[in-house]
Amino acid sequence: MRTRRLGIAGAATVAVLGPLLWLWQDSLLPETYSLMDMGYADYGGGPSAHGGHGGHGGHGGRDVTRLAADAERPADVAVTMVARQERFRLPSGRDAEGYTLNGVSPGPVVRAVQGQLVEVRLVNESVPGGITLHWHGVDVPNAADGVAGVTQDAVGVGERFTYRFVADQAGTFWYHSHQMSHEQVRGGLLGAVVVTPRAGADGRTEVVALTHLYQGVRTINGFEGDVRVEARPGRRARVRVINTEYGLMPVWVSGAPYRLAAVDGTELNGPAPVRDAAVVVAAGGRADLEVSMPADGSPVRVHLGGPAGVVLGSRSYELPPIPRPAATLDPLTYGTPARLAFDPSVPDRRFVYDMGRRPGFLDGVPGVWWTVNGRLYPDVPMFHVSEGDVVRMRISNHSGEAHPMHLHGHHAVVLSRDGVPAGGSPWWVDSLEVGSGQTYEIAFVADNPGLWMDHCHNLPHASEGLTAHLMYEGVTTPFTVGGPAANEPE
Repeated sequence: MRTRRLGIAGAATVAVLGPLLWLWQDSLLPETYSLMDMGYADYGGGPSAHGGHGGHGGHGGRDVTRLAADAERPADVAVTMVARQERFRLPSGRDAEGYTLNGVSPGPVVRAVQGQLVEVRLVNESVPGGITLHWHGVDVPNAADGVAGVTQDAVGVGERFTYRFVADQAGTFWYHSHQMSHEQVRGGLLGAVVVTPRAGADGRTEVVALTHLYQGVRTINGFEGDVRVEARPGRRARVRVINTEYGLMPVWVSGAPYRLAAVDGTELNGPAPVRDAAVVVAAGGRADLEVSMPADGSPVRVHLGGPAGVVLGSRSYELPPIPRPAATLDPLTYGTPARLAFDPSVPDRRFVYDMGRRPGFLDGVPGVWWTVNGRLYPDVPMFHVSEGDVVRMRISNHSGEAHPMHLHGHHAVVLSRDGVPAGGSPWWVDSLEVGSGQTYEIAFVADNPGLWMDHCHNLPHASEGLTAHLMYEGVTTPFTVGGPAANEPE
C-alpha cells in the first residue's frame, strides 16, 4: 500500500510539475537569436513570401544596412555626441547619477531645416553595456533606426557609429537610446529633435519643452519649476512639448487661447482656438501648441502636467498656475477634415494587435506578463508587408492598463476609436495612447522598407513582452539579440 501511495503521489507530482517544467523550458530565450526566427508570420490576408529564413523574410534580398541615406551626399547638419556614464549637474543645479551626451542631459537639441541631411556621430566614451540612438518619430531609413540587435549592434565603450538621414518631415521629435532602453532612457540618454519648415518660422517664438523625470524629480529641459521665455506682445509663440515619461501628460494654457498646431510632428488641418481644455500627450508623443501673445504684454502660462510649465512674457512673467480644466480636447474631432492621399477602406493587409495579460513564463521567469494576440513573447506576430501596401490595423487593449503604442519608421492615421469614426483633421500619430478597454483602427502606407519595432512606450512594459515587429518582404538583418555585442533593445 505504501509503495502504491508513493507511486500515486509521484504520478500526481509529474502531472502537476510536468506541464510547468515544459512551459518553463519552452519560454527560455537563446543566448543569441535573430528576430527573424522568432514568433509567427502574420500576413494580414495578403500574399506570403515564398521561401524563408526561420519562417520570416527570405534568403538574399535587402540587408537592413543597405537601407540607408545616400552615402555620397554631404551632410547639411553634422553633430558629434559623446556618451558617458557619470554624475552630472542638471540645468536646475541638482546633481544626478546617470548618462550624458556631450556632458549634459537632456542631450543637445538636434536642429535641421526640412530636406536637410543630418549626420550624427555617436561616440561611446564610458557607457557600459553599449548604447544606440533611436530617432523617435523621424521616419529614418532602417539602417539609422538605432535599435540594438535589429538594425545595428550596440556601440560599446570606445566604439562609434554614424547615423545619417534626410529630415523630410518638419516637426517636433526626439532621440533616445534603444539599448536597455528602459534603463538608459530613464538615466538621461535622450534629447530633442526640431525640424523647421523650409519656409521658416515667420518670426514666431520657438520653445522646446522636453519633460523628463530624473530620479523622481520632474524637469522641463532639465530645469525644475517654471521655464521663462521672452515672447513679444502680439506675436505668435510655438511651444514644442515632448513627453519622455511613461504615462499621459496633460497640457493646458492660461492667459490666452491656444491652438493644437501639430501632433507627433504632423501639422493639423484647421485647428480652432481652444479655451478651458487640456491636451493629453502620450508617452513618447509630442504636441505643438501655438498661442498669440496678448497685445498688452501680459504673460501666458503653458502648464506641463502640473503647476510648473513654460511662462511666455515680455514685461512680466508673474502668472500663477491654475488647476487643470475639466474638459479635454479630443483629437478625434478637433480641426477640419481633409482628404487622405490613400484609401484605407481597401487595405492590402489587415492586422490585429490585441493586448492582454496572463500568467506564464517569460524567459524562464514566472509572472503575469503582457500578451499580444493572446501569446507571450517571443511567440508573438511578425506583421509582414510588401512595399506600397495599404495597411489597416486594429489595436485593442484588454490588459487592464493603458499602453502608449509606438510604431517605428512610420506615421499612422487614426480612423476610429471604439467604433466612432474620426471626424476632425487627419490625426497622424507615431505614439498612440490606447487606454484599457479601448480599440483603435489605424492605417498607414508601407513606404519605408525595413524591420521595425511596434511596441509599448511605457518602456518597462516593452521589456516585459509588449513588443512585436513589422517586416517588409525580402528584408533581412545580420544582427542578433544577445551575441558578442550583448544587444538588448529593451
